[in-house]
Amino acid sequence: MNASKHEKLIIIGSGPAGLTACIYAARANLKPLCVEGFNAGGLIPGGQLMFTTDVENYPGYPKGITGQQMMADFREQAEHQGTRFITADVQRVELGSRPFKVWVGEDENELYTADALIISTGARANYLGLPNEDKLKNKGVSACAVCDGALFRNQDVVVVGGGDTAMEEASYLAGLCKSVTLVHRRDEFRASRVMQKRVLENPKIRVLTSHVVTDVLDVSQDRVTGVRLKSLKTDADVELPCAAFFVAIGHTPMTDLFKGQLEHHPNGYLKVAPGRTATSVEGVFAAGDVADWTYRQAVTAAGTGCMAALDAERWLAAQE
Repeated sequence: MNASKHEKLIIIGSGPAGLTACIYAARANLKPLCVEGFNAGGLIPGGQLMFTTDVENYPGYPKGITGQQMMADFREQAEHQGTRFITADVQRVELGSRPFKVWVGEDENELYTADALIISTGARANYLGLPNEDKLKNKGVSACAVCDGALFRNQDVVVVGGGDTAMEEASYLAGLCKSVTLVHRRDEFRASRVMQKRVLENPKIRVLTSHVVTDVLDVSQDRVTGVRLKSLKTDADVELPCAAFFVAIGHTPMTDLFKGQLEHHPNGYLKVAPGRTATSVEGVFAAGDVADWTYRQAVTAAGTGCMAALDAERWLAAQE
């Protein structure tokens, strides 16, 4: 292992939250080092937006933009302001004493220490693992109705899931789409009664319980044309035409690195102080989807990235 290198501020993660934190921290002369990731948990530098084709709801892009280009713009701006980047994954951290220790690289061969940390490792969407699901992502397969629903305005869509997220997605899509079919594998939903009532009373939403989605069609057309369903009661197979397939079975926050060191909510997301980004360890801040299971939008992630940089700047100034 090489000798450790000390930084005033290290930012872990390079989605909208991490890169916005980089911009603000660099402008505050904190000389941030961003460990932007490589392939941890299936995410790559730039986060979930790197798997998104069209972004039409981020302010400043009236004609829309690809997720990849938007993240390239964010990164270029952060670098222009003075952020330095390491394209690797953080393998281990020690947050029990300051300076904090961060090991980077597959062999944990680079040790960095830091006076303050901003965690913006994000959360990955959970998918069903169907044969053609991955091949049709961003071609009608989506895990975010708010992000992609408008692309399928006045068309038939399918949502899979049984919790509050699925109900929210179905209700949102019903306001845009011709029809919504909500598919759930059980007879009963996990969602709150209020959310269930909203869905069940919506004339544009059809509910199919005791059904599972077994595949997404049609790879040969390079877009979603329907889904294949199976009844768990009769074993009957049926194909349901649709223009999009929305998976609403939750997200997994990328927090394994911090278990046992930072406080988590029961659902695995990092706990932060209300209205702030401070975690349970002084000098460690969290921004973006790693601490937010409610909104999960690029613009809200960027907002908390700004907050985290300002919180870190003020905390560091107080230490000095």
